[in-house]
Amino acid sequence: MLVLAHISDLHLDGTARATERAERVRDRLRWLPGTVDALLVTGDIADHGTEAEYEEAARLLGLRDSAAPFPVPTCPGNHDSRAPYRKALLGLPATDGPVNSVHLFDDAAVLMCDSSIPGQDEGESDDETYAWIEATLDDLDGDLPALFAFHHPPVALHHPPPLPQGRGRYPQPDAYQLRQPRSLATLLERRPEVVGLITGHAHTPAATTFAGRPLAVGPGVAWTLRLPWEGEGAADRDAPPGFAFHVLDDEGRLTSHFRVV
Repeated sequence: MLVLAHISDLHLDGTARATERAERVRDRLRWLPGTVDALLVTGDIADHGTEAEYEEAARLLGLRDSAAPFPVPTCPGNHDSRAPYRKALLGLPATDGPVNSVHLFDDAAVLMCDSSIPGQDEGESDDETYAWIEATLDDLDGDLPALFAFHHPPVALHHPPPLPQGRGRYPQPDAYQLRQPRSLATLLERRPEVVGLITGHAHTPAATTFAGRPLAVGPGVAWTLRLPWEGEGAADRDAPPGFAFHVLDDEGRLTSHFRVV
């Protein structure tokens, strides 16, 4: 059985508010009486994509001093910038290609996939990422069930798209979801070893399906999305930060639990 904690959309921006909310969730996970196998972070780690924001994220998440009691796989979101992300968060050369990584556990493989389009709020997995996914799954040879984690949900979450808005506002997720979801669905049709999908971006906990697989959308740390029937204004900044637990059991069934701090 694989147990994964999951956070998303920290939007670290150098303010005390963003830092405190992220530290509150981090501390809850580090102080669990039991243990998790990893903490997934599905994008929008930084708010402006600066090196300083990623340096804070690396410190907060324990990526530099091995302070985290579990692995912390990450992937970028639409607010992230690939070169500073690589340099200041991952300690890698500051290149601009997609940031993809695979993490192997005893019971499953987790593919952290880059769905970001530099300078845009929408998401799309490019040819390089799809080729990487295919090669990675070929190397695994179907021996382990696989989970995909990325930022942009490939389905509508029933929050109507607004009028066009600039970056830095509070966009509704259905306006900026994953482009060309059929490409992902076609891949999944050929890959029965992929048993579930985990995303962020929407700032609201949600559970649905895509291409016959369970799709779990993590809550936001920075703020929570109000659904249309919950009142005016997209962003509820007073709601507590949230996180998720995802459990992949020995039968390949994905179960998700959502919490607030």
